[in-house]
Amino acid sequence: MTSSTDLPSRTTFQLRELIARGFQFLHPRDARGELAAVVGVRAHDAVIDVVRLHTEDDVVAMRMPADEVNVLSPSRFSWRRRGPATHVLEELLDLPDDDDRTA
Repeated sequence: MTSSTDLPSRTTFQLRELIARGFQFLHPRDARGELAAVVGVRAHDAVIDVVRLHTEDDVVAMRMPADEVNVLSPSRFSWRRRGPATHVLEELLDLPDDDDRTA
């Protein structure tokens, strides 16, 4: 018998879907060597999508123009969400690939 704790979480499935769509993930560390966040980036068409997972309840995702200089702190973006992982990742996965809006 498999318990519910043995099953992958919804967040895990969402992260796997992001990887399947071409996201590359980095794991930056702080000065003490501890994991600071999990950062995923995908450049496609005329945009860059970035997601930063700090905790399960603190996730930030953005879509910005491909020519944005600082993808971790952009001055322009067409879409941005912050909140719990499952909600933010669901919205990110729902974005159309051909979105080229700029703000």
